[in-house]
Amino acid sequence: MSGKKKPLIVVTRKLPDSTETRMRELFDTRLNIDDVPMTKAQLIDAVQNADVLVPTVSDEIDADILSHANGKLRLIAHFGNGVDNLDVAAAVARGITVTNTPKVLTEDTADMTMALILAVPRRLIEGAAILTSGDWAGWSPTWMLGHRIGGKRLGIIGMGRIGQALARRAHAFGMQIHYHNRRPVSPAIEEELGATYWESLDQMLARMDFISVNCPHTPATYHLLSARRLKLIRKDAYIINTARGEIIDEATLVKLIEDGEIAGAALDVFEHEPAVHPKLARLAKANKVVLLPHMGSATIEGRVDMGEKVIINIRTFLDGHKPPDRVLPNML
Repeated sequence: MSGKKKPLIVVTRKLPDSTETRMRELFDTRLNIDDVPMTKAQLIDAVQNADVLVPTVSDEIDADILSHANGKLRLIAHFGNGVDNLDVAAAVARGITVTNTPKVLTEDTADMTMALILAVPRRLIEGAAILTSGDWAGWSPTWMLGHRIGGKRLGIIGMGRIGQALARRAHAFGMQIHYHNRRPVSPAIEEELGATYWESLDQMLARMDFISVNCPHTPATYHLLSARRLKLIRKDAYIINTARGEIIDEATLVKLIEDGEIAGAALDVFEHEPAVHPKLARLAKANKVVLLPHMGSATIEGRVDMGEKVIINIRTFLDGHKPPDRVLPNML
């Protein structure tokens, strides 16, 4: 790119050092060194001045912000897989290409989901807290008893890449795999996992010991686990969510756990992030729920891989080719 003015790339959050260094080498890159989320005014300034915007899942790029784009912004290279924080249709309507970073976080998220499936019935967080509090009096045959997961039924909501990766892990632990999806997976995958497809989400929910949410957040999946559906779940069942908080009616979930109508939950995401329902903290102290701060995909390797995908998408686009991870409204 010598002799040419480098395109301006605006990055909204702190990215891995290796990613930022390479972006500085290739482009005129404006970094967010302090890692403070951009205000709406700053995002508007970015869409007015950048050739390429690199937002993350914590940035809400809606139609109002995009309405300030003046033709200079040509690409939104999203640092993330889910694009529910972006108005893709509004961007495409203004001639702005949108890309994301799929396929690099599958195994990391599935690992964390499996860890939460183990943590809740085996009371791992509660046990660790007793040790650090100094209250442990020693082993006893009837103390800190939990539940085994082998032989239990796991209902997976969303059998995409992450759902299938989770199913393989859970199958290896001896769980019976059930799933609800827009359409069944291939017979070969069903046979490999011993998986049972449920066209009716309602019917599946009423029969599971564990329910894992692994579908994307779209208008169609907002409150997919509604108040009505949550009330179908068995009293001894657990809910695990490492997808998006908006998929579950959080207030109803809290009430049902408080009332003993659902055994508990493990949540890595929340409906109004970064705000967390105040009663969830109390339920965590009562060892009814396990809460994590949206860290399901948080591995160094995963973040570096995401950064490499962002750079490939930008370079491919600027070279005049169709980027490999283009997102279109009809894909959502």
